[in-house]
Amino acid sequence: MSSLPAKSRFAPSPTGWLHLGNLRTALFSALMAWRHGGHFLLRVEDTDAERSEQAFTEALYEDLHWLGLDWQEGPGIGGAQGPYLQSERAEIYQRFYDELEAKGLAYPCFCSAQALKLSRKAQLTSGQPPRYAGTCAHLSSDEVQRRRDQGIEPTLRFRVPPGKEVRFTDLVRGEQVYRSEDIGDFVIRRSDGTPAFFFSNAIDDALMGVTHVLRGEDHLTNTPRQLMLLEALGLPTPSYAHISLILGSDGGPLSKRAGALSLRALREQGYLPIAILNHLARLGHVYERDDLLPLDDLIGDFDVARLGRAPARHDPTQLDHWQRLAVNHADDAVLLGWLDDQDVSAEQAQQLVAAVRDNVQFPADLRAWAQRLLKGLPEFDADGQALLRAAGADFFQQALQVLDSAPDDFKAFAQAVGERSGARGKALFQPLRLALSGVMFGPEMHRIWTLLGPAACRARLEHAAVIAAFSSQ
Repeated sequence: MSSLPAKSRFAPSPTGWLHLGNLRTALFSALMAWRHGGHFLLRVEDTDAERSEQAFTEALYEDLHWLGLDWQEGPGIGGAQGPYLQSERAEIYQRFYDELEAKGLAYPCFCSAQALKLSRKAQLTSGQPPRYAGTCAHLSSDEVQRRRDQGIEPTLRFRVPPGKEVRFTDLVRGEQVYRSEDIGDFVIRRSDGTPAFFFSNAIDDALMGVTHVLRGEDHLTNTPRQLMLLEALGLPTPSYAHISLILGSDGGPLSKRAGALSLRALREQGYLPIAILNHLARLGHVYERDDLLPLDDLIGDFDVARLGRAPARHDPTQLDHWQRLAVNHADDAVLLGWLDDQDVSAEQAQQLVAAVRDNVQFPADLRAWAQRLLKGLPEFDADGQALLRAAGADFFQQALQVLDSAPDDFKAFAQAVGERSGARGKALFQPLRLALSGVMFGPEMHRIWTLLGPAACRARLEHAAVIAAFSSQ
């Protein structure tokens, strides 16, 4: 790797919510830079005016900060090579367009989209790789002016040098070799005057001092184009690492489900930042430890050499695994933030979290427990009513009699009920759990007992007795 301080970048287009695919690119880029004491740069590639939205840009900033991926250079932070929104860099790009044209390394192209489509079709039919045929490569200045006078706005193409081999060592995929004859002259400025990705992306990396570019393997074939551009302009080139794509659990492209897997959607469900980071960090990268790692450890144990070439697979069950670990490690304050309920006092909320935290994974789980334990008497489904009926109304009446002199802990209470009723095992504990909590699963009963208190326990046992008596009629 370079002896220079590492500088990586994340360069998203604000055309939608951040999803797991581009988030993993951001994470790996940040981990690589920080692992080597370098800087993580954020650049917003918003030249697509029709699809870019300010709301997506603001959400991008918010989401990265929420995850802890705070950039050291870029929007809101500044730096020596700004601005960091590509829509504000048009003058910079124009200087390099002018330089390429002056050197004869770029030329205007007036070919229509339909003409290019027909050319590609003809090449494919004849078994040739689709590439620009060079139709406008040698137009005279008079012909160029004549077409401009007709109101035709051209694109600008880079003139690919013939007979050239482009070689580079990808940090993930090893030695790469491309022949310029297989590439063809490519567009660096669209007919509306906006820069093509190949151009602005490469120029900005060079000018901003980016030393390492981590991006998806679908960009691998872009690299020789960008290297030729940078060489023609005498600009420095970064090292490239093209990481594997992410597949869904069914083996299909994750991008088809990007909307459902946006960070915004995951946040709304209640996934914690450290759970998402641990999940993403292991999609295509190997960590020797399999426990929940804080961000500092994710940084310290990151190694580009451990990035795999095979597609990584997103498994929702794995994400849920990290979420469970994250919740187990979370402070009570985090879970208290999930319970936005004005009907629950601060003291009740704290007691509830202490009682059920081992049985919740998402905010909806905690709110469901609040509803069961703090919002009146439970409702029983058909199976629950059947179990209460099997226990019998007398069982709950005996439990109520024990309650008058019951000690403070549930274990002693249940033992006394068993001695009075003769019930043992499931016949003892299942009806009591159902009557007090409303469900047949959940936290240890001594925690529910403490949370409810004597008055609520009495009301629930009386309610169960009524349901048992009514169901048996």
